[in-house]
Amino acid sequence: MTAARSLPAPPPPPPTLAAHGLRQCPACRLLMAEPRQGDAAAPARCPRCEAYLRGAERRTAASTTALLLAAAALYVPSNTLPIMVTRSAVGERSDTILSGIVALAQAGSWPLAAIVFVASVLVPLLKLGVLSYLVLAVHLRWERGRRHRTTLYRLIELVGRWSMLDVFVVGMLAALVQLGPAAQVSAGPGVVAFGTVVWLTLWATQSFDPRLIWRDAHDQPR
Repeated sequence: MTAARSLPAPPPPPPTLAAHGLRQCPACRLLMAEPRQGDAAAPARCPRCEAYLRGAERRTAASTTALLLAAAALYVPSNTLPIMVTRSAVGERSDTILSGIVALAQAGSWPLAAIVFVASVLVPLLKLGVLSYLVLAVHLRWERGRRHRTTLYRLIELVGRWSMLDVFVVGMLAALVQLGPAAQVSAGPGVVAFGTVVWLTLWATQSFDPRLIWRDAHDQPR
């Protein structure tokens, strides 16, 4: 019998900037020496473009976790509290985001109802879910699926550029209401909760350091 062939050893992981004592500006990509721990003279801004530098001491997911908890606590009120209150001679009517979606669907405006549902319900929920998954993976130091999580973070960053579409859709709903001469429309408490959720998810995305995904990555990235 022939001896079983041994599998070749996996190639070593590529060297990182941190392994060479370097760091890179997130804006202009300038390479500079990584300051030593406790160095009070370490620059807080890039010497070329003056962008804020993320030092090793800021690589923590605590702030992102706090922002996510606050956004999750306000997500339900933002969709259940009235965002628009209409007062007319026949009475007063309060509409939430969900009731507005149902009203648009019943009126036959299915494309607009789908846009409102995606922008105001699905997208914030997607951002909350993906960011929570990334933060949980950082806290538990998961090693597998790092490339997958990096791709998810880039997706959340891309979606975040269109986050103000949520507020635009709410304003469009108000503009589509057929008002009489004596009718008045005012914003409800749901607008404040909804706008706060949008702002908190944007802040949480910006506060998350994607380098945390690859922290202590001694094996081949997967």
